[in-house]
Amino acid sequence: MADKSKKKVSRRKFLVRGGLGTIGVVAIGAYIFRNPIRRQILGMVNSLEAPYTDNTDKPMVWFEVTSDNAILLHSPKMEMGQGTFTGIAQMAADELSVTMNQIKVVHAASSTGNVDSFATGGSTSISGLWKPLRELAAMLRVMLLKEAALKLNIGIDELSVADGIISGNGKTLTYAQAAEGVEQWEVPDVPVLKDIKDYKYIGQPIARVDLEAKVYGDPIFGMDADMPGMLYGAVVRPTKIGATFVSADTSGAENMPGVIKIIVEDDFVGVVANSMIEAEHAKNAIKVTWNSIEDLDTTAITEMMTVGNGNSTIIQQNGAAFDKGDEFETLEFRSPIGAHAQIEPNGVVASVEADNAIIKISTQVVSLTRKEVAKRLGLDTEQVNIVPTYLGGGFGRRLHTPHAVQAAVMSKAVGKPVKYFFSRKEEFQHDMFRPPTHHIIKGKLNADGFLDTLEHEFVSGDVATDSALVPNVLTNFLGADVGAIRGGFIQYTAIPNFKSVYWHVELPFATSWWRSLGLLANTFAMESFIDEMALKANKNAVDFRLQQIGEQDIDVRLKNVIKAAAEKAKYSEEVVEGRAMGLAASIDANTPCAQVAEVSIVDNEIKVHKVTVAMDPGLAVNPDQIRAQCEGCVIMGMSAVLYEQMFVENGELTPTIYGPYQMALMKNAPKEIDVILLQGKDTPGAVGEPPLGPIGAAIANAVRRLTGERLTQLPLKLST
Repeated sequence: MADKSKKKVSRRKFLVRGGLGTIGVVAIGAYIFRNPIRRQILGMVNSLEAPYTDNTDKPMVWFEVTSDNAILLHSPKMEMGQGTFTGIAQMAADELSVTMNQIKVVHAASSTGNVDSFATGGSTSISGLWKPLRELAAMLRVMLLKEAALKLNIGIDELSVADGIISGNGKTLTYAQAAEGVEQWEVPDVPVLKDIKDYKYIGQPIARVDLEAKVYGDPIFGMDADMPGMLYGAVVRPTKIGATFVSADTSGAENMPGVIKIIVEDDFVGVVANSMIEAEHAKNAIKVTWNSIEDLDTTAITEMMTVGNGNSTIIQQNGAAFDKGDEFETLEFRSPIGAHAQIEPNGVVASVEADNAIIKISTQVVSLTRKEVAKRLGLDTEQVNIVPTYLGGGFGRRLHTPHAVQAAVMSKAVGKPVKYFFSRKEEFQHDMFRPPTHHIIKGKLNADGFLDTLEHEFVSGDVATDSALVPNVLTNFLGADVGAIRGGFIQYTAIPNFKSVYWHVELPFATSWWRSLGLLANTFAMESFIDEMALKANKNAVDFRLQQIGEQDIDVRLKNVIKAAAEKAKYSEEVVEGRAMGLAASIDANTPCAQVAEVSIVDNEIKVHKVTVAMDPGLAVNPDQIRAQCEGCVIMGMSAVLYEQMFVENGELTPTIYGPYQMALMKNAPKEIDVILLQGKDTPGAVGEPPLGPIGAAIANAVRRLTGERLTQLPLKLST
């Protein structure tokens, strides 16, 4: 009897859990045996295509058959502009044998039970759900066919289905009719999935399922959320880095118009009022005493973020290192602090009663948010219902949303729903920033003009680890932040001797997940250096790269995207009519991408005219969606490498508004972004972040050919 009571685990889940458990065990071994095993694990993590590990065996948690014969898909992955809802709708529609018009995708509230225990991020939404979502849809199709067979008194093998209508022996039933009245569902084993060639929607450029709502301005975003009778909250936040709360004088705000209640907690001071503007006015009247760092500035941060400071870990090594007597070329690169600067600031609407809480919020982490709110309120997690909304930009900024806790505390204090959103200044000053970086790269050419030895040392603050999602203990085990090293691995593995060394420095302000993590800065540095060595060797930049890439599957895919981008762009090393081309390539999350930027100089400013992108994401569920992702990454990357930069002045992060925080504008966008998609494997791969990698180096490499100047610091600025 004891054996029968044990919970069954499917083979697929066992493999997933067993695999992750193995990583944990080996990570401990890495801590004991240090660098050799650490390097092996870090390399594996760097190329890992993360599987989806939550509920994959209960179709009725994911799907709802509606009375009008439509299918409601409750997605545990958030829609934040990348088109995730469209891709998963295509996968579900094909296996369910329904039309795209019959699929409606909504965010899964945590009360549905369909909760992603990790997050929406890491470019894994489509690739991670590729197999389990199709299996769930196929299981539901079989379940509906079984019910139809019973109602029609026809053998299931005699039934067929098209567009959500089941037919057999001249009789028909809709999915809705088959599901009507069924209270107990028998969940089958996973049936054989359809052949790719039989899919109607997968692989097609289907229009976005959320297009109409966005065109017509439907209230789908977090800022649109409301609840009956809600009040408005504001939180007093420090302007200085590292400030800690000492005391608060609330007397000046207590009797201000519209003020309902002022809440003083150990970790925040909040005010609830009848309107947002009244809450803001009252907040500004509260006098808070802080302990803070007064004299910190950008110079001090730059000195701190220099190779040699902090703790180092060799993340990759092959062959021998440099001898002291070697002659080698050396370049140093830097990137600045970067803000997320997403359009929608963080915010939440919370309603708390005695034994439950409802939280409407733009978040990438439903599970984490629910746990944090439940813990603060003393509730069970099941008593907290997180209702996600569309995200007005995510990019990693919403991978921790603790303001949900503050709004919940304020709601509990006043007994009514409370809506609370950051001001733009608060959003800039209290972002989870992209950390600045410093790189020292050195290399030596052999007699044939190719690299014999290459070494990359780089320093970064926390990106993934020491965050709410990934505890700092992982960095202690592995010796490296698994986010900061993205793009830090040397991809030219045919070079006889190479080494990559990561230096970890703790910064005094919050840094964390940013779209592409370390990829943008690391690829900018490495691909700029590779280009410089190609020039020194008097070799074509394409040939120089291809000659030094290995022969593994991922290497072949990398070569193919480089050749495809160069061919499509008609890559040339010549300056023609004031324009030059620059090429760069990278691998991120097992997806290779190459880009060619065509650039000129106008009034001493860098002007990007055209970008050609070649990427191999594997099987393209929606090619148009992937092209849009590439276009978005190019523009976001251009903005980061040409304009964006945060500073530290008198202990404060600045700027705090758009405008002074420069970003790419429509006039700065290239006239053309040409995207070529290759398929080097038969399953979908990462898409959302890989195209951010090459753009900075591609632009810098073009500028080098135009001006002879090697730009080594972001944002890229020409000498005057």
